[in-house]
Amino acid sequence: MAYKVLGQLAAAATTEEGLYAVPASSSAVVSTIVIANRGTTSATYRIAVKPTAATTLANVHYIAYDVPIAANDSTALTLGITLAATNAIRTYASNANLTFSAFGSEL
Repeated sequence: MAYKVLGQLAAAATTEEGLYAVPASSSAVVSTIVIANRGTTSATYRIAVKPTAATTLANVHYIAYDVPIAANDSTALTLGITLAATNAIRTYASNANLTFSAFGSEL
């Protein structure tokens, strides 16, 4: 079990996007998600964990919703989320200046 970058994403504005999906026949522990605002204006972000069985995101999937992040700032969320095969982390940003990075281990 090696600690590594699981996924990185430079977000598109106001678009739900996939940050990381667990490969089939695997599981994962997501230890940290870092959100960086590269822009000169504040923004908001959302993070959801979508189970395999869910075809679309629902309110129950969000672990962060419209959280503000200041201009030229970053936030590190130390979570320790365990995910089963094909579970996914989805993100949303209010502008195109946010970067999301997920770190952890695949088992």
